Amino acid sequence: MSISSALNAGVSGLAANSTRLAGISDNIANSATYGYRRVTTDFESIVIGNARGTGLYTAGGVQANASRVVDQRGSLVGTDNPLDIAISGRGMLPVIETSQMADLGATNPPLTLTRTGAFRADEEGVLRTTSGLVLMGWPANRDGSIPAVPRDSTSALRPVVINSTATFAEPTTSISLGFNLPAEATVGGGTAVASSTSVEYFDNLGASRSLQLSFAPTVGAAGTGRSNSWTLNIRDSAITDDPLTGADESLVGSYTLDFDDAPGGPLSAVTTLSGGGYDATTGQITVNAAHGPIMVAIGTPGSTSGLTQISADFSPTNVTRNGAAAGVLAGVEIDENGYVRGTYDNGTTRVLYQVPLVDVPNPNGLTAHDNQTFTLSAESGAFFLWDAGNGPTGEIAGYAREGSTTDVAKELTDLIQTQRAYSSNAKIIQTVDEMLQETTNIKR
Repeated sequence: MSISSALNAGVSGLAANSTRLAGISDNIANSATYGYRRVTTDFESIVIGNARGTGLYTAGGVQANASRVVDQRGSLVGTDNPLDIAISGRGMLPVIETSQMADLGATNPPLTLTRTGAFRADEEGVLRTTSGLVLMGWPANRDGSIPAVPRDSTSALRPVVINSTATFAEPTTSISLGFNLPAEATVGGGTAVASSTSVEYFDNLGASRSLQLSFAPTVGAAGTGRSNSWTLNIRDSAITDDPLTGADESLVGSYTLDFDDAPGGPLSAVTTLSGGGYDATTGQITVNAAHGPIMVAIGTPGSTSGLTQISADFSPTNVTRNGAAAGVLAGVEIDENGYVRGTYDNGTTRVLYQVPLVDVPNPNGLTAHDNQTFTLSAESGAFFLWDAGNGPTGEIAGYAREGSTTDVAKELTDLIQTQRAYSSNAKIIQTVDEMLQETTNIKR
């Protein structure tokens, strides 16, 4: 009976608009929730088949389909915490629940995703949010490199743990010299006066050591002009001479340096007398220091970028080196590529972890959970772990949170429409009730 189908259609309208009202309520309630993804409700008609030309119509009604728009992005809001993290583009952060850390290693917990988080180190140094979401990443090697890891598996991901009392010392492995040697010191007939200086370096344990560099000019007979030749002796303060034999154990390298009369006074040749060899291609000599080899760059033949010899004073001012003394962790930040970098009070910066971004073919197919988290589903497709800023993913933004995608003005407009639609469907039920009452009154 058509009048009965009208009643059912009205009831379905009430149910559909109730569903829409629930979604609007969630959206408005979470308009200030960081990382919230708004819910949309679409109505679809239900058609019950009727023969054409019969003069009868049976109302089918309406059904509501609610879904969460995960791929819509909220605006980034700046904060004062370096480990407040958001994403400026596609992708999601890998996290796990704090309760899942106990089983980590024995089993791989389900991959949980979120778009933003305010992470802080807890009493054990674990980076987590107040709601218990633990940030996951790939631990870096001691040299700051990230090992080869599978990109379609979470097996290599580990909780990001920051040890606030951690110390780090970086040994010196390379030194670059930009000295000038006084050309007039090599004039024949003069007194050979050596020029010397000390260059600090750090050993494997962060202890301060030094290389003593002595440049002795080669002086010929009077009237022979400039020889443009020097003898470089390198001694290591970490090595002491043999007290029994008196052998010069601290001498780790001796070289003859010949310079050219060309403009700028560049090196022309280097002859190894003892110690590690000289590579003319790189302009480096290998100094076998106590803790290991140090590559000392003195310049390539014909170049004025290293040691030079012109008629000016000895100027041992341009020295660069790597390495640092032992330092304590002073701060942690995350950069746009997802590298968690620790800054130490000795001035060094070291990569501790890399946080990848997770991407799936259909973000809207993810299953939503509490605390703005999502898990994979059959509709979302398989995941892949990208370096932030590569592939389809955006960059990671520190000092930032992602705002809610709720547009309050639009939600209030939809709320008015939903209220009107609900009232209209209720009117249908009231009208059908009155019509049925009239049918009942026919018998009276």
